[in-house]
Amino acid sequence: MPSPRPRQFDLIAFDWDGTLYDSTKVIVRCIQRAVVDVGGALPTEQAAAYVIGMSLGQALARAAPDVPPEKYQELGQRYRHHYDQHQNDLSLFDGVLPLLQELRARHHWLAVATGKSRRGLDEVLRTEELHGVFDGSRTADETAGKPHPLMLQELMREFGAEPGRTLMVGDTTHDLEMARNAGCASVGVTYGAHEPDSFHELGPRHIAHSVRDLRDWLLEHA
Repeated sequence: MPSPRPRQFDLIAFDWDGTLYDSTKVIVRCIQRAVVDVGGALPTEQAAAYVIGMSLGQALARAAPDVPPEKYQELGQRYRHHYDQHQNDLSLFDGVLPLLQELRARHHWLAVATGKSRRGLDEVLRTEELHGVFDGSRTADETAGKPHPLMLQELMREFGAEPGRTLMVGDTTHDLEMARNAGCASVGVTYGAHEPDSFHELGPRHIAHSVRDLRDWLLEHA
């Protein structure tokens, strides 16, 4: 007997940092320190937070406009140095793991669409609590970065999901714009990197102010 069809969305793709993973403040500090390390002006917290979700190279270049391109490789290395020092301090937001398990029980395909590197994502997905939770993933270093739609388009092709039955959940305008560019629905969360005032013009189905709020909406509408 085939699995029951989900109510509205077959495929739910999640951003990682700031959406599922409580890492926004650490990433902001690491970006700031990396820029200063290579001689750039200290980015504001707002400027550093804005680039979260982009591919690393794109994000660091945007956060450090006064750093010349020949220093981008060093800038990336300094960012990874600072981030690696804090990686063991990071964790899923409270309530995320039970939510993912509830969605799996309802027969949704679950995926990650992230600006992280493949190496960085695989490190956290190998943990015991996340083993087997996600059906697929795409990272910015193996496809086009957000807000280009290719990341979502590749995931939809992988699962045979239609845009109208695919939902993107993220904490940045980059996530919501990527969903719009791919013809998919989106949900924004306000506890991550971007201020929610910028979400409305991108037409999310819902703006969640907590993991509990996100859970309640997904279980009712997804």
